[in-house]
Amino acid sequence: MIFPDYKEKGVIYHIISLMDLKKTLKLGIVFDDKVTYKTKYDGFHQLIDEQKPECIPHWVIRTKSIFASMNYPKNHKFHSHSAVLAIKINEDRCWIANENCANQIYEPYILQNIQKLQKCKGYLDTKGKELLREYWETSLSFKENLKARVDKKEGYDAEVLVMHTIEPKDIQLKYIVSDHRMLSVEDWKKIFCQN
Repeated sequence: MIFPDYKEKGVIYHIISLMDLKKTLKLGIVFDDKVTYKTKYDGFHQLIDEQKPECIPHWVIRTKSIFASMNYPKNHKFHSHSAVLAIKINEDRCWIANENCANQIYEPYILQNIQKLQKCKGYLDTKGKELLREYWETSLSFKENLKARVDKKEGYDAEVLVMHTIEPKDIQLKYIVSDHRMLSVEDWKKIFCQN
């Protein structure tokens, strides 16, 4: 893994566009405060929430989540022009789910209305529903995960659904990612903040 374990540092990781960094460091993080909330995920989160079974607590709502990760594998490729933030959370208001299940339906969901690709609706109605059932059935509370550590199991890409606002005091800028490299804030300053 790239970062120290949660039990060592007490933080999880949130990725944002550099365009959102100034506002985020000043005001904190709210679930719907980024442009991509509407442009990239409109309807997708609702589709997943619609499949949520009764046994999942009422406060777990994907459409109102801030998404974060427990950690990343060493070979993880971050998006260019982004920032990696370490955030402190309220463990009682967070949920863990397998992002692999959700990722497998994202493209069919987005592309289903393109004429030449419409047949992917069949995938959404069959395999997609199975994946969403698995997404919710294998999910658990953040605290339960600290005991079971499903986030460390091979094939389980743990996403953290943070169900509360993150205050500026609970955010630390860790890395800046460009096209070619991932730099700690100190390394970035050495290159770009010379007198």
